[in-house]
Amino acid sequence: MSGPQCIKNPPTLNSASGIGNLQEIGGLSSYVTGSVDSKLAILLISDVFGYEAPLLRKLADKVAAAGYLVVVPDFFYGEPLDREKHDIQTWLKDHGTDKGCEDAKAVVEHLKSKGVSAIGASGFCWGGMTVSKLAKHESTIGAAVILYPGPITVDEINEVKVPTAILAAENDHIFPPDQAKLLSAALSAKSEVESFVKIFPGVEHGWTVRYNVEDESAVKAAEEAHSDMLNWFTKFIK
Repeated sequence: MSGPQCIKNPPTLNSASGIGNLQEIGGLSSYVTGSVDSKLAILLISDVFGYEAPLLRKLADKVAAAGYLVVVPDFFYGEPLDREKHDIQTWLKDHGTDKGCEDAKAVVEHLKSKGVSAIGASGFCWGGMTVSKLAKHESTIGAAVILYPGPITVDEINEVKVPTAILAAENDHIFPPDQAKLLSAALSAKSEVESFVKIFPGVEHGWTVRYNVEDESAVKAAEEAHSDMLNWFTKFIK
C-alpha cells in the first residue's frame, strides 16, 4: 500500500478541529458529529494520518449535516503515521487493516446497541482497504464507499456483499486507474451487488481529504467526490 503518494501532503493534525466531540465508541476514542437521535450512521475510516486530520473532520461534519450520526474512530490508538518517527513499512505491519476491520465491527456493534438501524462505511487509503473488508459482511454495514485505497485485488472485491462505490484518482501509483477498471468489471459481474466506480481526472491519491484549500480546482474535485459519497449513502442507508 505504501508509496510516496501515500504520505504526500500530510495534514497538520488538530485534536480540537471540527464541530463534533470526542467519545469512546466500541473501545476506540472517536470523533462524533451529528444528531445523537439519528438511526442512520456513517463510519469514516481515515488514511494513515488518523482521525485528527481537520479536512477529514470537516467532511464528517458535512455528512452529519445531511442527517447522519458520523463516527470517525482512532484506529491507530493515538499513534497515526508520523514520517519523522516511523518507518512506514514497520508502522503498517503494526497497524494492519485486518485489525482495523475487527475494530470497526466493534464500533458498529456499539452503535447498533444504541439503536442505530443502518450504517454505511467510507474509507480513505488505509481506510479504503479496511472498508473493502467490512463490505464482505452484510450484517455489519449496509453500503461502502472506497476512496483511493491500496492495491485491492479482484479476488477481494469479489467477496463484497453490500452496495459498493469506488472513487479513484487518475494519477495514482498505488491504486492506478487500470486496477479500478478491473474492479469495476468484477463488480459489474456481480448482479446481486449494486456498484459504482468513478475515476476522477487530473487528481492524485489523497485528493479528497488532503487537498490544498487554496486551490480552487482541487477543492472542486474533492467536493465532487464528497457529493458522490453522500449520494451513495443517501441511496442505501435509510
